[in-house]
Amino acid sequence: MTASTTPANPPDWGFPTEFEDLSGEVAIVGVGEADPSKASGRTTHAIAAQAVERAIADAGLRPEDVDGVIYSGGLGDQFDAAAFHAHFGTNHSLFASSEGGGMAWAATAPVVAARAIRERKASCLVNVFSVAWATQRANMVGGPGEFHAKQRFKANLEMPFGWFPQPVYFATIARRHMLEFGTKPEQLGAIAVSCRRHANLTPGAVMHDKKLTLEDYLSRPMLVDPLRVEDCCLISDGGGAYVMTSSERARDLAKPPIVVAGVGEGQSGSGSYWSQQRDFTATPQVFSAPGAFAMANLSPHDVDVLTLYDPFTIAALMQIEDMGFCAKGDGGAFVEGSALDFDGGVLPYNTHGGMLSHAYVLGIAHVVEVVRQLRGEAAAQVKDARVGVYGGYTGQHASTLVLRRDA
Repeated sequence: MTASTTPANPPDWGFPTEFEDLSGEVAIVGVGEADPSKASGRTTHAIAAQAVERAIADAGLRPEDVDGVIYSGGLGDQFDAAAFHAHFGTNHSLFASSEGGGMAWAATAPVVAARAIRERKASCLVNVFSVAWATQRANMVGGPGEFHAKQRFKANLEMPFGWFPQPVYFATIARRHMLEFGTKPEQLGAIAVSCRRHANLTPGAVMHDKKLTLEDYLSRPMLVDPLRVEDCCLISDGGGAYVMTSSERARDLAKPPIVVAGVGEGQSGSGSYWSQQRDFTATPQVFSAPGAFAMANLSPHDVDVLTLYDPFTIAALMQIEDMGFCAKGDGGAFVEGSALDFDGGVLPYNTHGGMLSHAYVLGIAHVVEVVRQLRGEAAAQVKDARVGVYGGYTGQHASTLVLRRDA
């Protein structure tokens, strides 16, 4: 059976990916985070190893029980099969795939796991991602700015005109959204304030001890008009991991299984260059989210907790619109006030603080947070949470992961 990820009336500036229906096949049975921090001096391998150790222990398993590793093949020195064996002192056969890790791939790694389990290449897999960007930045190397600056298009056709780095991109997008839809600064501020409140409740969050009110936010100077520092993500060291197995096997393990109900993915035709984006105030979630919800046989109205890859407040607001939680252009009104708070908000959102206030570990911690919410283990716990969603995002690429608590 194949589930279409195509929206009913898809725009013509991008396209969805079609995944086979894997609803209910795979469950997340263990999660772990490396300690998020500012510059720590750790390597990406050391950070990832801590996360993997904790995820395996959380599942009640041993390293020898894990026979598959999924990681990112395109961003730094990630924790692959060789690193797994070197750290744990194991030598058993390991299925390995570089089509996972963080960002959008934190949502689509379950597709890799489901295929490996179906084809009997693995039975228990860990998806892992880590960054040491804060440490690298302390030595004046690394980080998202350097990553983008290495792209020839940006170096030759964007940077000479001052359209660099990322805060400048997203300030332009935010201004356009304000002009088109009347979005207000205090509405962007509501996202930042809600994330900070959740981080204040989450032990280990980088901004755990830093309070932020809307009045504080509005009094801050502009970084790049109309964005303030609080509209922008952190730069951190940190990482996360989650362990997957078949839903049938998951029922015999230590923690309540969190079942993968739906996965979607979408691409923009602009590539990674937002200057070429045809719909400047939209994200590829318009292609990704419909397929994930269709596969899960659920809708945005069924979602109890949402986590989104949130490099900037405006990116979060646009994804909320594009995933169907409100109409396009209504995002500002939808998120204002306490609408995103974990305790009584309309849509509990980034309940660990997100990349704005928890840590900039590129989405992997967001999946960990959803799992904890659905187990009832989160610090800022949403009451009776049964359905959770992670939205991954990299500008030209979006993904959607729908998880549900097994009955």
